[in-house]
Amino acid sequence: MTLAIVVPVLNEATTLAGRLQALAPLRARGAQVLVVDGGSTDATVVVAQPLVDRVLQAPRGRASQLNAGADAAQADVLLFLHADTRLPADADRLIEQALHGGHRWGRFDVHIEGRHALLPLVASLMNLRSRLTGIATGDQAVFVQRRLFESVGGFAAMPLMEDIDLSQRLKAIAAPACLRERVTTSGRRWDQHGFWRTVLLMWRLRAAHALGTDAQTLALRYGYRPRAPAAVAVMAKAPVPGLAKTRLIPLLGEAGAARAQRGFALQTLATVRAASTGDVRLWCAPDASHRFFRALSQRCGVHTLAQPSGDLGQRMAVAMSHHFAQLPHKPLLIVGTDCPVLTLEHLQQAAEALQTWDAVLIPAEDGGYVLIGLRRLVPEAFARVEWSTPHVLAQTCERLRLAGASWHELTALWDVDEPADWRRWQDRQRSNTH
Repeated sequence: MTLAIVVPVLNEATTLAGRLQALAPLRARGAQVLVVDGGSTDATVVVAQPLVDRVLQAPRGRASQLNAGADAAQADVLLFLHADTRLPADADRLIEQALHGGHRWGRFDVHIEGRHALLPLVASLMNLRSRLTGIATGDQAVFVQRRLFESVGGFAAMPLMEDIDLSQRLKAIAAPACLRERVTTSGRRWDQHGFWRTVLLMWRLRAAHALGTDAQTLALRYGYRPRAPAAVAVMAKAPVPGLAKTRLIPLLGEAGAARAQRGFALQTLATVRAASTGDVRLWCAPDASHRFFRALSQRCGVHTLAQPSGDLGQRMAVAMSHHFAQLPHKPLLIVGTDCPVLTLEHLQQAAEALQTWDAVLIPAEDGGYVLIGLRRLVPEAFARVEWSTPHVLAQTCERLRLAGASWHELTALWDVDEPADWRRWQDRQRSNTH
């Protein structure tokens, strides 16, 4: 048996190290450990990287993160482990025994750590209910043969009850192994929100789920916070041969550089739309009349506007002012189209950061930035900046500081401007294909 342990995380930096260190003996015996981050704004990713085999990014949501981990895992058995749950020391042996005994999936009994004296009773009732119904919860560390997991389609794209839903589909094919050995999970939900209030809420949610209430409604009742909202302004240039990606012309020729510009613009637009953080506006240069922009407007329903004259700062300032004049209480993300490694996870992380900070930046390796996000109007951010120099990021941060704005920097990315950047991008494309 080969085993992969998938751990979904979101802002778990304070406690994650100890949880992951506890998995070291299983890793030493061959288990693969994958952490899937849903857009943490703390040091979760930094904490996880030296302690696991791989750290992945996925759109926020336990189902999305678990599916991403399962897709990347290289094992024939998958174990889905919450970040606040500890496995028995011999979990791999116990799982192997259960599968060799004829089972195809299963779960552990659970023990709940917490302050309230009745938490052991809650755990006992959870275990009993699971044993009687054949339904497992995520707190019980569900394990499943990879082929069976894939055959039922993995976790459904739902914000809550994804574990119950998966159990119901697995149970229809095979009964679970209900192991009496216990995993230990945190009782922080009960401690933070009140014991009886949490118990009643969870029973109400289960009853509503059984009666057919949709998962989104259940998630809102549970207190699930929807994806952080932020509109996106995409600053795009028309793919005109001789004018587009001029620094790539010596390598690709005028037509090839224009095709690269077109491809990057299409990829960026697809990424920001997939991120689903809010409305998308395409700011077009030299104007919105080019057939490429007209096609995007007609076929994709993208709202296009013409970029004004002036330097990059003046053009972004107009996009910012236009946005906050219409939507003064909704954050804005501004991106170009030169960074094909920008992902929907980066956009979601940036939108999430604007729940706390006045501004967010994704630095570029060349000293600029590939994204700037603003929670409020900060015109100073674009004033007196030496654009297209290695000083852009530092000068922007200084302008933010002088304006009294707080800001947060995410992990740096890189633009494709020079022939060396293009070769790097092509190498990355080839490696992703193999």
